[in-house]
Amino acid sequence: MPAVRECAFSFSPENIKKLKARANKETGCDGRISSFQALLAHVWRSVSRARALKPDQETCCWLQIGCRSRLSPPLPEAYVGNSIHGVTVKAFAGEVESNGLGWAALRLNQAIAEGSDRAGIYRWLESWNKRRPSFMTMDQFISSAPDLYLSSSPRFDVYGNDFGWGKPVAVRSGPGNKVDGKFTVYPTAEEGGIAVEICSTAEVLSSLLRDVEFLEVVA
Repeated sequence: MPAVRECAFSFSPENIKKLKARANKETGCDGRISSFQALLAHVWRSVSRARALKPDQETCCWLQIGCRSRLSPPLPEAYVGNSIHGVTVKAFAGEVESNGLGWAALRLNQAIAEGSDRAGIYRWLESWNKRRPSFMTMDQFISSAPDLYLSSSPRFDVYGNDFGWGKPVAVRSGPGNKVDGKFTVYPTAEEGGIAVEICSTAEVLSSLLRDVEFLEVVA
């Protein structure tokens, strides 16, 4: 496994709105693509460029969809534990780059919509072998494939915690489970903003920090 480093980026509410408007305009979706989906598409395209992938090289983005409210009956708010369903969006690097932000965002939008379908979630649960269940391990994330793995959510109230030191000024995910391609998202201290921690090799992060298109929407 290659040595990895991490870099945190903040995106202001204004710049996220610009990404959303651009993605919806490019696809004619009239607001169907969300702010978060537009931002994820921007990160996906930028990291693919930073990795200097060949046009015919496959890249994929793995997302976690919360199932708490999609079960019947829904899980209570006080439920302790995770209830998530993973979906993967695949494309060739050339497609991700040449087709633009809107195309990538629409692919993410469609995958999230399909993965959020209640019937689909129950089909996935029924396919899980109760006698010989399988569990996902970190080894499955460690490969040479040019993938991105989403962790956390901008909906988590991470700035609502006060341990006696006052409101946090910044939130970070810590050193655990860090592999090339993992990116972790949080809200920013500024309401409506989103912070993204990107974990990759030093070479990829250095390239990302020189990418004008990526940096023009970083706060």
